[in-house]
Amino acid sequence: MLQNTLLWIQNLGATGVIVFIGIYILAAIFFVPGSILTLSAGVVFGVVLGSVYVFIGATLGATLAFLIGRYLARGWVAKQIENNSKFKAIDEAVAREGLKIVILTRLSPVFPFNLLNYAFGVTQVLLKDYILGCVGMIPGTILYVYIGSLAGSLATIGTAQATNPEAQKAQWISRILGLIATVAVTLYVTRIARKALEQNTNLDQS
Repeated sequence: MLQNTLLWIQNLGATGVIVFIGIYILAAIFFVPGSILTLSAGVVFGVVLGSVYVFIGATLGATLAFLIGRYLARGWVAKQIENNSKFKAIDEAVAREGLKIVILTRLSPVFPFNLLNYAFGVTQVLLKDYILGCVGMIPGTILYVYIGSLAGSLATIGTAQATNPEAQKAQWISRILGLIATVAVTLYVTRIARKALEQNTNLDQS
């Protein structure tokens, strides 16, 4: 079904760009994994334009999901975590260092893209910082679009990657980048959260 849709987009010309971005936005909102769309963008549009279109679609979709999480689902989520002091501390930490944390989590593959969009909606991160933090998606986007472009056709997406040396190299770069970002965001958030917890503890004791 998805492959047929992408083949259809490939034959739409300029209109296909709008349709592709629209599909990517919907995928982000409805928890549809965007990896196949990202890989396919390399085949349909090439590395440069494919990366641009994926980034636009992912950013718009992530922003809409963020707004839904903040204004439509925030009440329910907030109720689930209202007695969790650690989450409150992390929430406060995100409010102070939101942009850096958003960028690092976007670089890390450990944090599911679609779920993360909604999760940030219930934190105190500013919308401006959240949108700017989407630049963290750029390295992974370019690598995945490049990997997809090596497949040559939509029919070989997911199969050609396994044997193509260039694709394997790009995948390893993506993994290494993701690992570094994962370690960085874990240490960074833990340090900030610890400081916030210590401050809260001191305030409670005073």
